[in-house]
Amino acid sequence: MARSEVKLENEAAQSTNALGPLIGVAREDFVSAVALLLRETASDPSRFLRHSTAMAQDMVKIMTGKSELAPDPKDKRFMDPAWQYNPFFRAGAQYYLAVQKGMKNWLEELELDELERNRANFIANIILDGLAPTNTLAGNPTAQKQIINSGGLSLIKGLQNAYNDIVHNKGMVSQVDKRPFKLGKNIATSKGNVVYRDEIMELLQYAPTTQEVYEIPQLTIPPQINKMYINDLSPDKSVIKWQVDNGIQTFVISWRNPSKEQGHWGMADYIAACEKALEVVSSITGSKKVNVSAGCSGGQTASVLASKLAATGNPILGTLTLMVCVLHPKPTDIEAGSLVSENGMQLARQRAMKAGIIKADDLARGFAWLRPNDLIWNYVINNYLLGQDPPAFDVLFWNADATNLSSSLMGDFLTLFETLAFTKQGEVEMAGHKVDLSKVTADLFILGGVTDHITPWKATYRSTQLFGSKDVTYVLSQSGHMQAILNPPGNPKAKYFVQAKKGKLPATADEWLQGTQEVAGSWWPLWMEWVQKRSGKMKAAPASLGNDTHPAMEAAPGLYVVEEV
Repeated sequence: MARSEVKLENEAAQSTNALGPLIGVAREDFVSAVALLLRETASDPSRFLRHSTAMAQDMVKIMTGKSELAPDPKDKRFMDPAWQYNPFFRAGAQYYLAVQKGMKNWLEELELDELERNRANFIANIILDGLAPTNTLAGNPTAQKQIINSGGLSLIKGLQNAYNDIVHNKGMVSQVDKRPFKLGKNIATSKGNVVYRDEIMELLQYAPTTQEVYEIPQLTIPPQINKMYINDLSPDKSVIKWQVDNGIQTFVISWRNPSKEQGHWGMADYIAACEKALEVVSSITGSKKVNVSAGCSGGQTASVLASKLAATGNPILGTLTLMVCVLHPKPTDIEAGSLVSENGMQLARQRAMKAGIIKADDLARGFAWLRPNDLIWNYVINNYLLGQDPPAFDVLFWNADATNLSSSLMGDFLTLFETLAFTKQGEVEMAGHKVDLSKVTADLFILGGVTDHITPWKATYRSTQLFGSKDVTYVLSQSGHMQAILNPPGNPKAKYFVQAKKGKLPATADEWLQGTQEVAGSWWPLWMEWVQKRSGKMKAAPASLGNDTHPAMEAAPGLYVVEEV
């Protein structure tokens, strides 16, 4: 695979969809952010004139060949030698850089608070990303060379790709070539069966691969906007395979893709489904305890579940693993989060309630425009200007296989965000009880990703301070978001950070970082050792899956992951 394709895959994999406060961004929030910039511009005409003059001076230097503006050596858009040696392209890049420089200097002088500044920077970056000359055929030397080298075939293929996206992808540029992947054949191949099904979920049990297993099983709760097989993409990076190969009795929930008629499914329904899953797992394995792991929005769901179990005195929860999940968000965690407003969230709620659901492709479209350089322009260049197919990458295939979001669940997630419910003790009603994580005493393992821009690691660290648990482990993986999770042994670049000395974790992420040690390799072995110590004794592996009450049905990954809505 070409180096550029690997780069495209890795960058896109860091930009997978995630359910968070951004679902509450309404188009009015974008308009108000632009209005903020215009208002600040008009408030001080002399400032605007000063920056316009400085930009004009840069333009004169460019026209006379005296400009020293040059792209950042790490900016992949300007890697082609033509940007350095061809006068036409060099000037084009410099004009763009002059605008970029002028916008940056102007924004730095605006009298804004931190939230407003994040909002202004975010909108400005979206505008600047769209203005890059590399986004057009006339301004992209690599694309022009490709036309010559291919005898014009790249241009024809690019037009075909654009036509296919308009007709078959609702006008969005494709991020992945889906053709090579087939569920159960070369993706999601771990052996297992559905052992329970109801309207909202399937429960899958995976076949043991060891002669003995630990007596306490593990249940994984996936996010509600993506399908469960992120845990089983391929044998070399399957969390499920890692678990069963290490003697863990493994169960995974597979959420059903809701249609408009299921728009009433809310957090209470999903928590009831999780409680039923725990009951079935306990019945099949004979264990009174069940360990739980979850990531992203699944982690928020698992946290509500843990609170509910504590409130009702249900002792079934063993340990709790939360991966790349934010329970204590702040508006300044990510620049895109600065767009969220109370009015915007209310409008988003109203529109969702009217429609019943937020469609998967609408979620993907909105998320893509929040990171256009990574999720749109990269692919415009690759697919249309260069006439190449998008990468056939399993993480991107999974990311494109998103599900709808019920309006009621969206409203509940926004309530958790607005009220900071997880930071309160018994103040916010959710799923039939008052949320209070201080009553949750299960041992905790929490994971963050160094370069995670969706759930920033310092935000995930705040979760360590919310629970009543006395045993809390925090691990920082070297990658970002889903790549932080899918970080199996064997990656020579893998590393993670963990607290050097045992004991209570510090109050802040910065304090914790000062007392960490860097460990080469994957964090999976550390986590597995942590889980095994908390999974009871060893016993003979079951000869078959399910039991008389819950017999094995369809083979994994089940029916709900392939169901069309």
